[in-house]
Parts: sequence; C-alpha cells; structure tokens
Amino acid sequence: MTTDQPEPERLWPEEWQRGPRFSGAYSFMRVPLTRDLRFADVAIVGVPFDGGVNHRPGARFGPRGIRNATAQVRAHPMPGDPLWGPLETLRVVDYGDLDVSSPYIAYAIDKMQELLAPIFAAGVTPIILGGDHTISLPILRAMAQTHGPASLVHFDAHPDFWKPTDASRPYHHGTPFRLAADEGLIRVHESVQIGIRGSVSGAILHEVREAGFHMITADEFYELGVHGALERLHRVVRPPVYVSLDIDCADPAYAPGTGTPEVAGLTSRELVQLVRGLRGLPIVGFDIVEVAPPFDQSEITALLAANLVYEFLELAAALKRGSNRRATSNRAGRASAPAARRRPRNRPAS
Repeated sequence: MTTDQPEPERLWPEEWQRGPRFSGAYSFMRVPLTRDLRFADVAIVGVPFDGGVNHRPGARFGPRGIRNATAQVRAHPMPGDPLWGPLETLRVVDYGDLDVSSPYIAYAIDKMQELLAPIFAAGVTPIILGGDHTISLPILRAMAQTHGPASLVHFDAHPDFWKPTDASRPYHHGTPFRLAADEGLIRVHESVQIGIRGSVSGAILHEVREAGFHMITADEFYELGVHGALERLHRVVRPPVYVSLDIDCADPAYAPGTGTPEVAGLTSRELVQLVRGLRGLPIVGFDIVEVAPPFDQSEITALLAANLVYEFLELAAALKRGSNRRATSNRAGRASAPAARRRPRNRPAS
C-alpha cells in the first residue's frame, strides 16, 4: 500500500494489495515479516513444537496451517482501500517461527523462553501460534520476567494441571499450568478455565478446584451461556492477564484437527463470542495451541484458529485505543492546569 505520507515506523510489504489471496509472502494476513520490534505493537510468533504430546502429534504444523488459513481473513476491503479492523490501530508484524525443533524437550523449553523474553521486554504483545500446550510454560516464564505473575484465562477441554509422575521429566502438554502455578507464574485464585470436559479431565477436576482455579466445565457453560461465563470471568481476573486457547475447547464438529479431541464442546460461535467478551482486560499475551493440520478436514480447524487470532488482534487494538485516549486526556489536563492557575481572582471594587 502506498500513501503520500507513509506512517512513520510502520512497515508495509511490497505485495500488500497485489495478486490473488493464495499467493504472496508466507505470513499471517500478509503482514510484514520482520524481527525488528521497533515497528511492532503486536508480533505473531510461530512455535512449531509438538514434542510434549502424549497422544497424536501434528501440532508442529499448526503455525503454517493457521497462516495459510488467513488467505480468507482480510486486512482491507478491496485493493487500494485503507486498512480496517485492528490493523487501523495496531502495527502488526509476523516474527516468523522460533527455531525450537530440538527433540530434547527441556532444551527446547529453555530455548523458547530465551527467544520470547525480548518480545515481552520490548513492550510488544505476542500472539503465539502453537505447537502443543507444552509451549505455554516457557511463554509464561518469559512473560513473568517483564510483567510478573498473571491471571490466566484458559480455554480448553483439559485443565493441563496434571502432576508430573517423574520429577526428573516434568514436561508434557498436560503439565504446563501445574508447573506454572508451582513456579508462581500465574495467580491461580484469579484465573479461570472454561470448557473442561471428558473422562480424562474428570480424574483431576477436584485437584484443580482445590488449587484455587475458577473452573467452568463445558456442562456448566451450557447452563450459564456466554454472558454468564463472562460475568464470572470478569469478577475474577486481575491485571496483567494472559490468554491461552487450546483449539480442542471447540467441539470436534468445529475443530477436528487436534491431537486430543473431546465431544460435547463449545461451538465456534461461542468461542468467538467468549474471546470478544474479553475486551477491556489488560492482556499482555496470547497463545493458540494444539491445531494439528494432519487431522483437519477442509482446513476448518485452521480457519477457526486464524479467525480467533484476528479476534485477539481486535482485543489488542481496543486496549491500545483506550490507552491512547487516556494519554490524550492526561495531556489535555496538564495543558489546562497552568491556565487555571493564571485565572485572576475576583477583587472587591475600589
């Protein structure tokens, strides 16, 4: 896109509005590919790692599948038209994929934390494309270095709060939030899990609740509905907030492409409405995990994930607009203060 006066400190890819949607740069929504965080408010980061799964692998292909699905997610209505939606407000870049292909899971987790820490430290909000749910632990470790412990908003069919059976090998996609709680990375009593269900999860529901999590199972969500669940959530969470969304929170009818599907889950509409209902929360990072393209049908899982990431961008844009308004109001208040002090006092007539 070309303008007479390009916006400073914003990158525009050369092919932004040229060519068919199925061509062009391999990036999320064709946003610029760069690791220069000076040009970013939000960075899309791929973590193609599924070394922590204990059932069906394939989430290593999730970042590529989600990016490909954004051919149907538009940043502008027609060629030559201005940007719309969150990209009106946000400078979004695609940071590419982290180099974490090592089969040694402990090394890979340390490497993820090392590579993600500079993004948080730069004041950039990462949206991370997984990958299996193991990756949330190093993300939270990196986040805590800058923001401290967070309230967790967790959408999933499983609580991922299992106690490691072997202390020398604690890492897999069922343990990240148990380890995060033990390390003080999340404030469990100010965290919410939504969508939990199935016989696998049922074995530890009591442990999760005893630990302090506010859990809304899929059955409870059916009774509460979207608005009731959001009311509970907003009463609980406190800043800063981190959002982790496992695509298996959705029913397999809407998201078959995942490693551990569970029936009787949420619809795609309900998930989108729940994410939209997070508007206003001080969210410092997001991940979307467990998209496994080898098990997908007609790319519907990847398409749902891509649109949920778009909703994440809308949340980040709303937060930035709110910050800009507060900054403008504060500047206006400071500018008017001297004038108020110079106002003459009323004097009695002589």
